[in-house]
Amino acid sequence: MIVTVTMNPAIDKTIEIDRLQPGGLNRIQKVEYDAGGKGINVSKTIRELGGTSIAVGFLGGNAGRTIESVLNDSGISNDFLWVDGETRTNTKVYESNGELTELNEPGPEITVAQQEQLMKKLEGYADSHTLFILAGSIPNGVDQQIYAKIIRTVHAHGAKVLLDADGAQFRNALEAGPDIIKPNRVELEEYFQYDYRASIEELLQAAQELRSRGIETVAVSMGKSGAMMVQEGYQVKCPALAVKAHSTVGAGDAMVAALAYAWDQKLDQEQTVRLCMAASAGAVTTIGTKPPTRELVDELVKQVEIQPIG
Repeated sequence: MIVTVTMNPAIDKTIEIDRLQPGGLNRIQKVEYDAGGKGINVSKTIRELGGTSIAVGFLGGNAGRTIESVLNDSGISNDFLWVDGETRTNTKVYESNGELTELNEPGPEITVAQQEQLMKKLEGYADSHTLFILAGSIPNGVDQQIYAKIIRTVHAHGAKVLLDADGAQFRNALEAGPDIIKPNRVELEEYFQYDYRASIEELLQAAQELRSRGIETVAVSMGKSGAMMVQEGYQVKCPALAVKAHSTVGAGDAMVAALAYAWDQKLDQEQTVRLCMAASAGAVTTIGTKPPTRELVDELVKQVEIQPIG
């Protein structure tokens, strides 16, 4: 069973314009609305891949009801806690030259009691057959150690955790020992305090250091440079696939979904890497945060080149 945890869901509003004119009039060419937030995006991609998941977190107000309705209509199981206030709307302004400007709202204030309710809900799902995905930002009022607390709680019941976070949430959660992590290269560079663009060798060394702390899988997304995966006895990198990119939004979430789906289906290492690269590449061809279709992913799997490193 896969449980995606989205602390700070959102309606993703993607605006397409020719060129952003700060302080001036901007005429919008196209607008897309999606139920979003990193964990929800992961659940949507898992569904497209043919898997199932349960989406959990906090929802509030009309925006929250819209997200719940979209998930229900899509056949995605969900078990959110309802809170006061309005679930946020995140606006992504995508220019024709590929530039992306994001305007993210803070979301509702979450109380200590609501956080405790969520912990109990997650504990109820935790067993040796469950993978929890902790993805994205946390809303106002939430303990900065919340991801670390969740990891320790569900680990006590034999569950596994896949972490995709940044900043303080990434640093704090690493102390609790997640099982799978998917940092991008910038997050890894910041964590290891590189003040420059790290080389492939340095990123590999950083991933090996995290593996030595007990993390089973370290998958590093590197944008146009592809991705790297480091596991026990398996260290590889893959060049980015040549696809017609529409937007990079959602590419990382698609890779997380592929990692989770591969874990759930017990795919081998090569199958996992190929699926991760194909799902991520497929995601950049879609509009907004819509996931790639399984048919597209299957076509892209054939193009993945796997190169041993180290």
